[in-house]
This record gives sequence, C-alpha cells and structure tokens, in this order.
Amino acid sequence: MGNTPSLSDITDLAEVAGIERVHVLAWRDLVDIEAGGSELHAARVLALWSEAGLEVTMRTSYAQGHPYVGERDGYRIVRKHGRFMVFPTTVINEILGGLGPRDAIVEIWNGVPFLTPIWARRPRSTWIHHVHRDMWEMVLEPGLARAGKFFERRVAPPLYRRTPIVTLSESSREEIIDYLHLPSRNVRVVPPGIDERFHPHGNRSHTPLVVSVGRLMPSKRFEDLIDSMAEVRRSVPDVELVIVGDGYERPKLEARVAALGGQSWIRLAGRVSDEELLSLYRRAWLVASASIAEGWGMTLTEAAGCGTPAVATNIAGHRDSVDPDRSGILTDSPRAFTEAIIAVLTDTAIRERLSRGALEHAARLTWTATALGTFEPLAEDSARRRGRRNR
Repeated sequence: MGNTPSLSDITDLAEVAGIERVHVLAWRDLVDIEAGGSELHAARVLALWSEAGLEVTMRTSYAQGHPYVGERDGYRIVRKHGRFMVFPTTVINEILGGLGPRDAIVEIWNGVPFLTPIWARRPRSTWIHHVHRDMWEMVLEPGLARAGKFFERRVAPPLYRRTPIVTLSESSREEIIDYLHLPSRNVRVVPPGIDERFHPHGNRSHTPLVVSVGRLMPSKRFEDLIDSMAEVRRSVPDVELVIVGDGYERPKLEARVAALGGQSWIRLAGRVSDEELLSLYRRAWLVASASIAEGWGMTLTEAAGCGTPAVATNIAGHRDSVDPDRSGILTDSPRAFTEAIIAVLTDTAIRERLSRGALEHAARLTWTATALGTFEPLAEDSARRRGRRNR
C-alpha cells in the first residue's frame, strides 16, 4: 500500500480477508440526544467502509424520534431497546441470526461490552475509546457504579485477552494495558481523522472568545470550566464563553451561570448546526476542555484544523489530540488551567505560535487513514483464523 491511504486499500484488504459483511455493535447511535465523539467516530468510519464496498449493519439502542431501522451514508442501522436491554437483546439477536449473515463483527466497548469473545466465532475486533474508571461514580448511584467498575476491570478483561483492540491514542492505550491488564501486543492505536471542512477561514472574534464542545455530563467538568472562566474574566474583562452541546447537566450549569451573574457573557448554545460549530471554531481565540476522561479530544483536533489552539486537562486522550506546547497547553490543576487560558488570551505571540502548531498537528490526521487502520485488525484476525484452520 502507498503512503497515502485510499478507499481502494480497504476494498483490496477486505477481498483478501474474505470480508464482505460487517456487523457493528454499539451502545448509542449518532442521532441519540447524548451522542458524542464515540458515535461520531463510528459514523465516519462506517460511512467510509460502506463507500469502499463493505456491507455494514450497525446494531444499537433506540433513539427517540427515529425509526427502528434506517440507513445513513450507505450502511444500515437497527435501533432497538433501551440503554440496558440493548446488550442482552443484541447478543441474542446476533446468535439467532436476526441481523442477517456476517463475515466479521466489531463491538464498541463503551463501559459495558457485548462479550463477543464468548459467542462470536467469526473475525472480530473491539474498539475501546477510553477506560471509564472513575466515570462510573459520576453517572450512576453508588451500588450500580461499584458493579460497573468491577465488571469493567475484573470480569470482562480476561475474556478479551485474545481480542484485537483498537483505541484512539497512545495515552488511552497505556490505560487499557495498565488498568484493564490487556496484552500490549493486541492494543493498536488508530487516531481519528479531521474532516477537510475544518480549515481556517474569515476572521477571529473582535473580542476574546473561548469555545468548549461536548455532552453536558459530569465527566466533562463544564462547571469547573465556568468557574475558571469567572476567574479569567478578572484579567480579561471582555472575554466570552460559548459551550456547545446538550445533556442532563444543563439545568445545573444554567444555575451556576446565574449564580455567577454570567448570563451576559456565557452562552449555553445547546446543539448547533455543523455550519455554526465550524464558525465558532474559526472565530474562537482558543478551545478549552476541563474533562477528566476522553478517548480522544476530537473537538480539540477539529478546532486545530481551523488553526485554533487548545487549553485542556492533562488526561489520556488529550495528551495525543493536543501536541503539548505546540498546538495547545495541557494543565494539571484548576489554577494552571485558568492561568493557561489567561496566557493564551492575553499574549498574541503565544496565541499565534500555538495556532501555527495546531494547523501542523491537524494536517497529519485523515479519516481515510482512520478507516483503513480500524479495518486492518479485522483482516489480520481473519488471516489468523484461516491459518489455524489450515494447520
């Protein structure tokens, strides 16, 4: 294969591997109200697999207001059952052949896996965007959180010791190896791409603008971001903050903004169109993330494509989506986070240097390379299985 991946590389690899039909098992679909980076990543990869000639079916949970069975970008989507029942019903459906024949299977392990090593006998791989670890306590009541954490770390990993694992960043790979104790030889890093539409155009905002994007949920720590921005405003009095995204934490965040008297300079934009998001990335002086868990900071690399630097927490995922001190600044404490935002907003030389670095960093990431990289473990698993049968 050449240095620049193409869709024909996927087509050729699939033909050699004998893979035409792929089933993908996921917790949520892109149209789900709480969809985020994981769902966007899957949608982009599956669209390219379909364009390369693969017959792809995605099985996921029901998304309110959307049909049970639909199609997007060339692949079929089956959305049935709720957030918990989607796991047993999907497994039963696959065992009984309810989704039709398959040559390979991909599961997206989003905290709770579909346990494919127990029941799937065809070529398979598993995508783990990040380890949930301390996120369990943030989204579930204590008893369920303990059960989820125990299942993620103790019960499921031994079953996956022979499974090809794909993750998005080197730092997430390290967590998977250290926390889940999965063999390092099986864990591959395939970073997500950046759509070509994310490029610089037009002018920055006349006044300092900070943008943050993500689901409004506890692990994203938007409340901490709002508190930090209140501190920033003492040094940068004309700064504005726009938070893009929706989720169940919105009322809490609205209350925090009101308590700070920030209604005039903080906007909770909710879900926005692709065009508005692109405009915000291009107008922003920086993007910020106070998140404590990410597989990959996709919003940070999208902004980088627009030449917009990042200030983010120093966590797995951010350490790869941000090139430290070249495309942005990673911080280890709330105080350092606040000080870094102030530095980027007030020092033109720093901002321009990081902007150049952001463009260079983003230029290395393409979705075609991502689609090829995520398919390769399936093809390799197919070859291994054929080799065992031929012995």
